[in-house]
Amino acid sequence: MIYIVRHGQTELNQRSVLQGRSNHPLNEVGREQAQSVGDAFRNAGIVFDKVYTSPLDRAIETAKLVAGDVPIEVEEQLIEMDYGPYEGTDLHNLPPEVEEFFKDFTHNPAPEGMEQLHDVVARAGEFLERLKAEAANRDILLSTHAIAMKGLLEYLTPESNGAYWSKFIGNCAVYVTELNDGTYSVPVEWEGATK
Repeated sequence: MIYIVRHGQTELNQRSVLQGRSNHPLNEVGREQAQSVGDAFRNAGIVFDKVYTSPLDRAIETAKLVAGDVPIEVEEQLIEMDYGPYEGTDLHNLPPEVEEFFKDFTHNPAPEGMEQLHDVVARAGEFLERLKAEAANRDILLSTHAIAMKGLLEYLTPESNGAYWSKFIGNCAVYVTELNDGTYSVPVEWEGATK
């Protein structure tokens, strides 16, 4: 099974700031969230064979707290969307072009300087295709970010037609997919993380 987790809360998450690729650690709430998810996995008897994480500190810290002593491998393709000049923007006071993009992700292109969503899906898909070589019959954790995670989910669910872009995915939410005969199953939210 492939388990995909969004990192725990950071101060910028708490302040509703567009974080992107800026490098911020988890705050105390975020550490508790990640530890809680890790405990849920251990209580379910799930021990990871492999852990991949975005190179950003908040994802690395989440991976370590969730997976325990399992060695982690940094994977550049799991990094968050590049918001370019809009990184650090207050989500309650967006520039008009960003607000327009956020109103309809599937039809409005990202403003100039931002990574385009189809590029997020493409790099997510490249990684998932490479992962197939080692994913069968193994439990693998991917620690990533909200938009990067949505890119993974969009790739795994092409018939969603962009529905994941506007779906709220909270800090330390977990989705799971399984590789069978070279094909990933449609991802579902892992209920163990919320029990």
